[in-house]
Amino acid sequence: MMKTLVILAHPHIEDSRVNNRWKREILQYTNEITIHEIYKEYPNWSIDVLKEQQLLEAHSNIIFQFPLYWYSYPPLLKKWLDDVFTHGWAYGSQGDKLKGKKLGIAMSIGDKKENYSPTGSVSFTVDEVIAPFKASAVHVGAITLPYFAVFGASFQASDEDINQSAKDYIKYIFQYK
Repeated sequence: MMKTLVILAHPHIEDSRVNNRWKREILQYTNEITIHEIYKEYPNWSIDVLKEQQLLEAHSNIIFQFPLYWYSYPPLLKKWLDDVFTHGWAYGSQGDKLKGKKLGIAMSIGDKKENYSPTGSVSFTVDEVIAPFKASAVHVGAITLPYFAVFGASFQASDEDINQSAKDYIKYIFQYK
C-alpha cells in the first residue's frame, strides 16, 4: 500500500502550537506517512516542479496541512499548487496524474468553530471557505476527503486539546488509507 504524503505548509512551524505538535505526531509514523515541509524545502520559493510531481505520483493519499490564513492557504502553498498542478500533468486532455488520488486538508483554525456558520462572525462554513481547494481537486480528478481541523488554535485550545487533536489527526490519516 502506498504511503500518505503530508504537504506541510507553515512558514513558522517552530512557533506553532498545533502544526508543530501534529508534525511531531506524524514523525512517529514515518513508515506509513511521508512529511514534506515546503517552507523548509523552498525558503527562496523556487519550487522544483518535477521533484514535487514525482513525490505526488509516489503517493495515493495527499494531505495538505497548514494554518488557515485569512480564510485561505499560506502563500507558499498557493504558489506550490499553481506551479505543480500543471496542464498536461494534473489536468487537461492528457493530465491525469492526480486522478483517483485522495486529497485532504488538515487545518489549524484560530477562531472558534461556532463562528464558521452563516450566523457566526465569519458568515461562512469551513466547507465554503475551502471551496477553491475542493474545486481544484475535482478539476484534477482527485477524490476530496472531508477536512480535519482544530478550532481555537490562536488562543482557546488547551495543550490537552492540541495533544488530543494530534492523536485524532493520525486517526484521520489512517482512516482514508
